[in-house]
Amino acid sequence: MARRQISSGRCALCGETFPKNVMTRHLARCLPAHPAKTKARPRRTFRLLVEGRYLPMFWLHLELSEDATLRTLDSFLRGIWLECCGHLSAFEIENVSYELNMGGVDAMWPMFPVFGRPLPRQTGMDVELKDVLRPGLKFTYKYDFGSTTELALKVSAEQPGALSAGDVRVLARNFPPDIRCGLCDQPATNICAECYDKAEELLCARHAAKHKHQDMLLPVVNSPRMGVCGYTGPSNPDRYFNP
Repeated sequence: MARRQISSGRCALCGETFPKNVMTRHLARCLPAHPAKTKARPRRTFRLLVEGRYLPMFWLHLELSEDATLRTLDSFLRGIWLECCGHLSAFEIENVSYELNMGGVDAMWPMFPVFGRPLPRQTGMDVELKDVLRPGLKFTYKYDFGSTTELALKVSAEQPGALSAGDVRVLARNFPPDIRCGLCDQPATNICAECYDKAEELLCARHAAKHKHQDMLLPVVNSPRMGVCGYTGPSNPDRYFNP
């Protein structure tokens, strides 16, 4: 999808740019100097690294209150990276699946084992983070059990903070990867859902204008769901930190 490159991003707290492999250490120093501007009472918060499980050039560092629920995190991830058609989603944490079933065509998927793997124990997302997370814990998330987008998450740290249970604070985010047209090497603006793994899959504006699958073109966006299902980016992009 993209030429080999070092993924970098911007710290939302100080505005500085850092490579992905440096950002976690930077935030450990930067966060205490930039407390959240909120009237929420002091409480513990979790710092999370979220990335595309198979597309790790897309990543976020987030801060949430220990009293926030998995549903709050799910809603935020849908809004910034994933939501297209109201699909099912699930976190899997230590062999327990925390699911949000939106109904619709993919509601049947949780009933089937995956490649012979037994089903994890299932429950809902109305559980507080402090009851399921701890520093160093790694877990996964899936959105859409048909054309699935998978995320990998890690609890980077737990620290003193002051966020309300409904808030998600973006601490850092990747810059959009340098994605090029497969026909001319100019910056790509569109991806064709029909031309998977072909030169015509990624197209600049000029080649997209005359592409044979006009109804299958989707925009290139800063998300691991780019080019999947009907995803065109967040419905309200100004709501989110965009480096």
